[in-house]
Amino acid sequence: MLDATMTQQLKTYLANLREPVELVASLGDDDKSAQTRELLEEIAALHDLVSASFDGTDSRKPSFVIRRGSDAEKWVRFAGLPMGHEFTSLVLALLWAGGHPPKVDADLLEQVRGLEDDFNFEMYFSLSCHNCPDVVQALTLMALENPRVTATLIEGGTFQDEVDSRDIMAVPATFLNSEPFYNGKMELAEILAKIDTGSEAKAAEKLAAKDPFEVLVVGGGPAGAATAIYTARKGFRTGVAAERFGGQLHDTLGIENLPGTPYTEGPKLAGELKRHVGDYDIDLMDLAQAVKLVPASEKGGLHTVELGNGASLKARSLILATGARWRNMGVPGEAEYRNKGVAYCPHCDGPLFKGKRIAVIGGGNSGVEAAIDLAKTVGHVTLIEFDTKLRADEVLQAKLRSLPNVEIVTNGQTTEITGANGKVNGLRVKDRASGDERTIELEGVFVQIGLVPNTEWLEDSGLTLTKHGEIATDEEGRTNLPGVFAAGDVTDVPYKQIVVAMGEGSKAGLSAFDYLIRNEPAQEVAQAA
Repeated sequence: MLDATMTQQLKTYLANLREPVELVASLGDDDKSAQTRELLEEIAALHDLVSASFDGTDSRKPSFVIRRGSDAEKWVRFAGLPMGHEFTSLVLALLWAGGHPPKVDADLLEQVRGLEDDFNFEMYFSLSCHNCPDVVQALTLMALENPRVTATLIEGGTFQDEVDSRDIMAVPATFLNSEPFYNGKMELAEILAKIDTGSEAKAAEKLAAKDPFEVLVVGGGPAGAATAIYTARKGFRTGVAAERFGGQLHDTLGIENLPGTPYTEGPKLAGELKRHVGDYDIDLMDLAQAVKLVPASEKGGLHTVELGNGASLKARSLILATGARWRNMGVPGEAEYRNKGVAYCPHCDGPLFKGKRIAVIGGGNSGVEAAIDLAKTVGHVTLIEFDTKLRADEVLQAKLRSLPNVEIVTNGQTTEITGANGKVNGLRVKDRASGDERTIELEGVFVQIGLVPNTEWLEDSGLTLTKHGEIATDEEGRTNLPGVFAAGDVTDVPYKQIVVAMGEGSKAGLSAFDYLIRNEPAQEVAQAA
């Protein structure tokens, strides 16, 4: 099951074990069970502190428990094989069970250990889902640190009957105590915020106690990370308030146009940016949702950013880098059937539609790439483009047209997504030239029609926005408000690309530096200090 490279990597990691780890498998007579036995035997052979047994009695077969040898009440169960994107999760589970300390904020770790209720999690993942590992790893850590938390992590492709019976049509899908808990990517802090009563108030109190920043970056995507690095290197006290550090990178798989990096993946790049930010004295505040901007009353004064948890942050200069989100079609049925056939991440949810008929809405690069990727897995793809022609690069169009199980519909307007029994069963599309409508029977709709800037919270701030809701900036990233700058996909800068956002973020950081050295702090800043 493990090739030479994976074997050597795993052997190196297992050298960090401090105490025994037990692997207990429940197996059947199928091929997946045989592969699970082979995998566990290979792992056990790599270190004396790891043992494997095959006398488990769990109803899910194949599955296996990883537990601490010194405390059998702390365990996590994998049902199916955690390979692909989840191999790293398997490695971390082994290390944490073996006493290797997790690289997690100490306060979060204490919060996990202090949970007093019983939390029984079940979470479904797919091997191609790049959003799933964060959830898998967070639940694994919780289960191995607190005996009142259990986590069963299920590879949906192996347990398709469960996926169908629970109407799971998007991953990651998490259940708590047998009830739906959350659909989508969640990190440890987000899970704790949902289950630990009073955690939000504690977080707000901690944030409100912070002294004013010289530079506060709102947003943690490529633009925000670049800005923070630049201002911190200039010696300014810098903070980053991010609803989700990494932003859209977490929803991006293959990245092949970042100069100097022939190929990387969004979650990996997000992790590298977080590590880079961590190399500097930058105060990173995750799960911080900005809800209101109160600009400084005078040049050089303090701007205030109010957060959703009730806290406020102050700063002499602001860089707004809140990015954008997937655009919704706004047609009947879209909201009703979200995660029940309506999806936005083809890489995560595509495997759940194996052999089925689906539609992709959007003929730009994202839509055509999604259709090409999905055509490998699903039974049939109908790509619907509103314009009279596809807008994707020619090389992508040529690839799409070569696929036998793809239909391309141009000049088509989706008017409704239909469903029955809680699931999508079709969509209605109108020919914009003739006005004729037809119904296409299918099981899934993947929406890929562009982005909406995250600026609703700025509408009453006095900041100038374009007719599309983007922040208007000049060539130096300045807005119409002194000391307030903006960068990335949230602005009116053309070409929403990662490398463009990084460059714009760097430029905004340099502009903030120039602003700070040319403008003395106002009296209110001196009083606040």
